[in-house]
Amino acid sequence: MTTPQKVLLVDVGPRDGLQNESQPISVADKVRLVDDLSAAGLSHIEVGSFVSPKWVPQMAGSAEVFAGIKQRDGVSYSALTPNLKGLEAALEAGVREVAVFAAASEAFSQRNINCSIAESIERFTPVLEAAQAAGIKVRGYISCVLGCPYEGEVSADQVACIARDLYAMGCYEVSLGDTIGTGTPGATRKMIEACAAHVPRDRLAGHFHDTYGQALANIYASLLEGVSVFDSSVAGLGGCPYAKGATGNVATEDVLYLLNGLGIETGIDLDLLVDAGARISQVIGRENGSRVARAVLAAR
Repeated sequence: MTTPQKVLLVDVGPRDGLQNESQPISVADKVRLVDDLSAAGLSHIEVGSFVSPKWVPQMAGSAEVFAGIKQRDGVSYSALTPNLKGLEAALEAGVREVAVFAAASEAFSQRNINCSIAESIERFTPVLEAAQAAGIKVRGYISCVLGCPYEGEVSADQVACIARDLYAMGCYEVSLGDTIGTGTPGATRKMIEACAAHVPRDRLAGHFHDTYGQALANIYASLLEGVSVFDSSVAGLGGCPYAKGATGNVATEDVLYLLNGLGIETGIDLDLLVDAGARISQVIGRENGSRVARAVLAAR
């Protein structure tokens, strides 16, 4: 199979990237990050989440971030809303696209959202119904699609069944997340093939963490399977508070460099993206997680 001519990158840095940081990050710095990403050409940015600050303190103030960003035409600014209360808060903040999340393993579902997989799907029903009534798009996430920190290997068929359910409920797209970064290209292709039996390939997205250094290889494998949407995080920000040892999402800069080399269109300016990652890395006092960004900055 040939690779897609165009790919959409969804930068999840402001949400999935920053949620794992221990030190407080100001609303102003979050706003600047989102604005920097949109200026670089990102057309889908996950800005924050409407969850209890008790569980994810770093996401407190998401409404203020939405109020502060300069929203550009043609850019989707989304938020994670795990329940109806979160959706209602997102709607009050003017959010036009939200996401819900399920896990592909029972143990991770219990640790992450305190319920079984089946219960989590049931909880999404009122969220989807309310979102659809308000004209809001809903994206679905599945975590641990290529491995679980508590159960180990995860069945591709199990992932496919959850993807089927989310798509049938009304999620316009299902993002398949290798939360702990243990996936390999062969397993990735097998999992996508299983999901594609129930969900069109152009409605599937890849979300890869780079714990074992396989993220770019898995993205290339996904491209060969016809997937053309990928989640990534500027400067490789992130991890998972419920998955011990999981490192950051694959860096947006690194994915962009790969796609540029393949001649795949994204509409993103690499230099501006590198600047955005360098700035937020300095704010949080951490080494830039993008190899490409470090190389570009060293060569300047």
